[in-house]
Amino acid sequence: MTESNFKRFVEVGRVVLLKTGPYAGKVAIIAEIIDHNRAIIDGPTTSVPRQSYPYKHLTLTPIKLVGIPRGAGTGAIRKVAEKEAVSEKWEKSAWAQKRAAIEKRRSLNDFGRFSVLLAKKQRRDLVRKAVFKAKKA
Repeated sequence: MTESNFKRFVEVGRVVLLKTGPYAGKVAIIAEIIDHNRAIIDGPTTSVPRQSYPYKHLTLTPIKLVGIPRGAGTGAIRKVAEKEAVSEKWEKSAWAQKRAAIEKRRSLNDFGRFSVLLAKKQRRDLVRKAVFKAKKA
């Protein structure tokens, strides 16, 4: 039997990122699989209420909780999520940090964008000087 390259499956305990809706951008946990199109998600630590959600509006993350039975209640999911520090794992991931940086960049006003421009110019100047110095040596 060949090993599959695909590692993220829709399964109970899988942490998902919500793409659309009022909770877009938040993470939740799959509590139960309804059918081929929907799952019941719950985000007790991220204030996402327990609800049915279509798969096409979810993005599977590499994070998975172990030991959650199918159809587990909000309390059981909260205990496991806090024990395994799901929110902290998500915040430390490169994916979440990149999303936060993009969101921060989007929220800048004109002066903030100008400050970023000047900082980039300064960094570019330092790098050019260092490269020139290294080539000369």
